[in-house]
Amino acid sequence: MAKYRKLGRTSSQRKALLRNQVTALIHHGKIVTTEAKAKEVKKIAEGLIAMAVKEKDNFEMVTVSAKVPVKDKDGKRVKEVVDGKKVTKYETVEKEIKKDLPTRIHARRQILRVLCPVVSVPTEAAGRKRNTKEVDLVAKLFDEYAPKYADRKGGYTRIVKIGQRKGDAAMEVVLELV
Repeated sequence: MAKYRKLGRTSSQRKALLRNQVTALIHHGKIVTTEAKAKEVKKIAEGLIAMAVKEKDNFEMVTVSAKVPVKDKDGKRVKEVVDGKKVTKYETVEKEIKKDLPTRIHARRQILRVLCPVVSVPTEAAGRKRNTKEVDLVAKLFDEYAPKYADRKGGYTRIVKIGQRKGDAAMEVVLELV
């Protein structure tokens, strides 16, 4: 028996399709697709979530100092004159940041191999490049899904059949995160 379904596509097309569907599943929480595709996506997504759950607490908090520009009440940078030139005034601030340990960095890179970059566009700026933000799905996996599924031993997704598609009578399903 084969280890995976070919889905009637070449290897590059199949890999791109599965990457896109896994990305959509993690970004939105559920997708509607055919049963065969859902079973393949489920395998990949559960592996990624299991990796995130395993490495969720593998970091250390580090205090760093950073130079931040001083801003006035309008949010503009404060300038001061030094040697006849206007220079931005900075202050030093202490920050607590997460520093990933080596195994968590490795897991992060393994997850990034599978997921595609996602850009969110606000509805009022549809069709424009302004105010678009890149969504960090790896952080979403580590910070949102990993604590949620920490006490589960697997079975992070569910397949619910919704009936046959009208055009080709393929069984359609909803693949969702539990």
